[in-house]
Amino acid sequence: MTIDTKLIRQQFPSLDRPDVFLDNPAGTQISKQSLDRINRYLLEHNANHEGMFETSRRSDEVLHEAHAAMADFLNASRPEEIIFGNNMTTLTLHISRSLARNLQAGDNILVTRLDHDANIAPWMLIAEDKGCNLIWVDIDVENGTLDLNDFERALERKPKIAAFGYASNLLGTVNPVKKLTKMAQDAGALVYIDAVQYAPHGPIDVQDLDCDFLVCSSYKFFGPHAGVLYGKYDLLDELKAYKVRPASDKLPYKFETGTQNHEGIAGVLGALEYFAWLASQFGSEYAEMWKDTGFSSRRLTYKQAMSVIHAHECDLSKALIGVVESVPGTRIYGVTDLKRLEERVPTVSFTLQGKDPETVADAIGKEGFYVWNGHNYALAIVERLGLLDAGGMIRVGPVHYNTMDEIERFGEVLKKVAA
Repeated sequence: MTIDTKLIRQQFPSLDRPDVFLDNPAGTQISKQSLDRINRYLLEHNANHEGMFETSRRSDEVLHEAHAAMADFLNASRPEEIIFGNNMTTLTLHISRSLARNLQAGDNILVTRLDHDANIAPWMLIAEDKGCNLIWVDIDVENGTLDLNDFERALERKPKIAAFGYASNLLGTVNPVKKLTKMAQDAGALVYIDAVQYAPHGPIDVQDLDCDFLVCSSYKFFGPHAGVLYGKYDLLDELKAYKVRPASDKLPYKFETGTQNHEGIAGVLGALEYFAWLASQFGSEYAEMWKDTGFSSRRLTYKQAMSVIHAHECDLSKALIGVVESVPGTRIYGVTDLKRLEERVPTVSFTLQGKDPETVADAIGKEGFYVWNGHNYALAIVERLGLLDAGGMIRVGPVHYNTMDEIERFGEVLKKVAA
């Protein structure tokens, strides 16, 4: 399906400039719907929680609706399974402390070398505090995928927690998370999935995955700086929350410590309303695809929207891999087989022989194309590939508001920089 990227880009006020945003894995531009929600919240019902007056009641209504909409987006069983926080990192550090109460010295925790450090360092800290063992799952250095045989061997050690990502923020690799979840749970582990990099690119169904926890961040899917944690209700209900005494003991509030970023949560609701707009404009073609899945109403709408995004981004991935590979001296790390595009999001990281990644990114930036360089917090990957001392990689990450023309022009700039 050919989407109208001009119409889509009109929903993003910050795109009204000549610069090309290919820095999206670190944070997308914000949608007009999200901005409108933030402004409306601050102007019409800015108040603290549970007050006996009108603006507080309206504030609580918005926050409740945001929980409900996010539950629909992830296909959670109920809004109380949705916890808002500053970002994925903060939420993971917070919930890991609660999970650590059930760990004993000598217990094992599984992490992978494909992950962002936000799904590694919290578990490292817990292992240090509790005297637990950290089990590392390796990657296939040739194609940037998780070593499933090594994952299976790690599970023989019966870890209590298995932490892994939905998609790599550096290599773009999409993990077979449903398969990994079943394997881990069959071995007796709780499953903690980092879906930050996957959420802007494809549909998520936590009930189908049957994962215990899943985290994402709205500033990666066209909203404000805010994080979201999903957890199975019974698990969240049983866990001890580290909070002040007057705070509610009920879900989701016992884990939403202190006064939340209410306008940010309103902005998350707005980002989800953008997805609804996207589905209304371009999603009818995908109604048949989801017809017999049991989804309806807003949950169906979100699945249609993500199908629209996925289809366009497959074309962007194919084009981006092609233009990077056409430049002499480049090496892409990750899946490059065009028949395997389902195994990656459009994030592409590469090196340029004889060139420092920072120098390359700076030169590309001066041409008006925004890309990232370095380890991008995927420290374990860069160390495993032996690229840390060399400055890491250049990372290019389009999303669905990017165009084929932008990818082609990026290719010309990369050729110029390489020469």
